Amino acid sequence: MDLKDKLISSFMAFENNVDVDHPIHDVRTEAMKNFEMKGFPSKKEEAWKYTSLNSLQKIDFSIFPKAENALEYHEVKKYFLHEIDTYKIVFIDGVYSSYLSETTHDGVDICLMSSALTKPMYKQVIDVYFNKVASKDESLTTLNTAFSREGAYIYIPKHKMPKKPVEIVHFATGNEASLLLQPRNLIVVEENAELQIIERHQSLTSNEVLTNSVTEIFAAKNAIVDYYKVQNDNGTASLIDNTYINQKDKSNVNVHTFSFGGKLTRNNLNFYQNGEYMDSTMKGVTILGEKQHVDHHTLVHHIEPNCESHQDYKGIYGENSTGVFNGKIIVDKIAQKTNAFQQNNNILISDKATINTKPQLEIFADDVKCSHGCTIGQLDEDALFYLQSRGIPKKEARALLMYAFANNVLESVRIPELKTRINKLIAKKLGVNLGFNL
Repeated sequence: MDLKDKLISSFMAFENNVDVDHPIHDVRTEAMKNFEMKGFPSKKEEAWKYTSLNSLQKIDFSIFPKAENALEYHEVKKYFLHEIDTYKIVFIDGVYSSYLSETTHDGVDICLMSSALTKPMYKQVIDVYFNKVASKDESLTTLNTAFSREGAYIYIPKHKMPKKPVEIVHFATGNEASLLLQPRNLIVVEENAELQIIERHQSLTSNEVLTNSVTEIFAAKNAIVDYYKVQNDNGTASLIDNTYINQKDKSNVNVHTFSFGGKLTRNNLNFYQNGEYMDSTMKGVTILGEKQHVDHHTLVHHIEPNCESHQDYKGIYGENSTGVFNGKIIVDKIAQKTNAFQQNNNILISDKATINTKPQLEIFADDVKCSHGCTIGQLDEDALFYLQSRGIPKKEARALLMYAFANNVLESVRIPELKTRINKLIAKKLGVNLGFNL
């Protein structure tokens, strides 16, 4: 039985453990029909031309964990942003860990999707927002929708801001020989509200782990959302991250993606601007080695006039690694006065490393400022020679140039402790200790 057939048959077992009379189950059933019709994406599709899932489909993943596992805080402390106090929503092998978590209902709701989907007090928000911006056609998103039950639920009412940032952390422990996880997150930030989120998927095992995650974010008028994705997983962990963002007038949403590890990582990041005078920012730093593969697939759809979007992705690729950047900006006919910027810069530090980059613009308006571009090259030998002539060893000089290359992405991180942590991760990936922070 291949993975697709196993998932279809597992859905029948899933139905035995959920309320089939709940309105959400009709959404799940329709989503499974879509997945059954389409199956896993292949390289024949333009959007997946450079990323193959064939090897993952041959693995006999467990769809549901057979046993719960427990972790002590000291075992996983390094994976949290422990330098500051945060709310935490933690899952171990897909199961919520109350011991490691800190949730709240003090003026805001930072809790579990399973509660939101089943308790009447959340029904109004679920009816309005659940599965409203996530794709109904993208096969892996529909697969997640079919099995949607657990994940993070965050609701920030008007004029509110949580007292501290929120961390969403998923651990895989290796209880299963191979495990498929499908977390579903719903994040709603109402008018004039603010939110900061740090998300991490972390495997603690050498066993195969595949995470197919879907996050829906709704930013109302004047809302501010900062979302940080830290991807530094083991070499046997694969992540398919689908994020859908719906923005309203004068909102500001920033997503930073730091991809440093994992076997295969696919980031599908989709912004839909349904209003005026808003700003969407996507920035990323990718540093890969070995045979790692990261694919950034972005979309910004400018639907209304007088809006901005900014995309800036930096990639450093060594050994036999592969990078993909496929970014698209769509400007509708009525979206006049749009200011859209897209840039993808890459450095290859190995003759065997590969990067495929494809920035795209589809503009149907005539009064806009839109630009896109990409570069692929190596380190500047003249700059490297200059640093060495000033007494800096070659290894540190190379690292210094690569730090400078990524700096304009890091400088926009608004949580100082997270910025320091990312600096340390970059230094570790480059194999140096520069002794300073950017």
